[in-house]
Amino acid sequence: MIFWIVSGALALVVSIILGLTLLRGRIGDKPPAAYDLQVYRDQLKEVDRDLQRGVVGPEDAERTRAEISRRVLAADAQLRDGGESGGQPSRGGRVAVLLLVVVLAAGSVGLYSQIGAPGYSDLPLKTRMAQSDAARANRLAQAEIEAQMPAAALNPDATPQFLELMERLRETVAERPDDLRGLTLLARNEAALGNYPAAYAAQQRIIDAKSTDASASDYAYLAELMVSAAGGYVSKDAEQALRAALERDPRNPPARYYLGLYLMQVDRPDAAFRTWDRLLRESAPNAPWVAPIRQLIEEVAWRAGETDYSLPPLPDAPAAATGAATAPGPGADDIEAASELSTEERDQMIRSMVAGLSQRLATEGGNAAEWARLIGALGVLGDTEQAREIWTEAQGIFAEDQQAMEILRQAAQSAGVAE
Repeated sequence: MIFWIVSGALALVVSIILGLTLLRGRIGDKPPAAYDLQVYRDQLKEVDRDLQRGVVGPEDAERTRAEISRRVLAADAQLRDGGESGGQPSRGGRVAVLLLVVVLAAGSVGLYSQIGAPGYSDLPLKTRMAQSDAARANRLAQAEIEAQMPAAALNPDATPQFLELMERLRETVAERPDDLRGLTLLARNEAALGNYPAAYAAQQRIIDAKSTDASASDYAYLAELMVSAAGGYVSKDAEQALRAALERDPRNPPARYYLGLYLMQVDRPDAAFRTWDRLLRESAPNAPWVAPIRQLIEEVAWRAGETDYSLPPLPDAPAAATGAATAPGPGADDIEAASELSTEERDQMIRSMVAGLSQRLATEGGNAAEWARLIGALGVLGDTEQAREIWTEAQGIFAEDQQAMEILRQAAQSAGVAE
């Protein structure tokens, strides 16, 4: 209520100041006609001086005096008739004042209702912290948020052969529930298919099988799959996975990225800004979390009170290292994990994975390790010609990054396509 009282008082004061100016019809102590009269008298004196100096002739001087004299008489008459108002139309001034008050009041309210936050009270720090703690305590579990989500649409690019092989892989993993390689392959390909609940279920089985040997990357990938399944919402279960990842490696980049997202969702932009700002400054420019952070961090900084913040420039940095949270693609472990399938089935599955990775890199790009993985997989399949084309294309992309080129060169040598 105090805000509206102060705003109304300011609008009223401004309206009064502008209204008085309009009603008086002048600026200063004299009406406008008095200033005009003084100017005309000065012009008459100037004509006399010009005549004495010979600048104008007698006839021109006489015509100029006559014209100025008529203006003097008109200004004098206006001054006598207008009095204190200076001859300005008082009715028009009152109408203008009324319109001004209406525009200032109604316009201010309308503008604030569009870009302001009506009804949003100011909150002391203690209250805001308490609300954030309540938001943390009332965070939905993964199952609760998924129950509110519409059914996920699977990847429309998945071929019938790939779907059939996925069913075969699920059956194989079900027969050998403790096979880490099979579970890894299942988690990655369920994610590639868009079946995130099944993907994080497989990833959770990997963590359970590894027990105390589960790494920070294992937990970070579990959290990422959960967030994807929840449409970007960081559930209570996803937060626990993030905390577990950061306990094992406080500098794990994917976990830090999703922790910042969680902090934003529980109304802690100050902590989210610190987390993302450090991560942004420590990351290679082509790391997968850099683009979304750069898109959001200026707003996060503003909400955190960092009004002078500006985005750091993108440095020339080596390619981002791979981690569990990178997009799935076929590697040596994937190929070996498919060994229980028939030769034809295994070949079809790996080729489907290769095609998916190749299409993603062509449309969205990726880091050097992902390009190297594609080159290596093509080499294993015996597609040396395509592997050579990918190697050539990758050289053009990462030509100025020596570390990336070393990763790519090793993959090309393994595939037998390096010059």
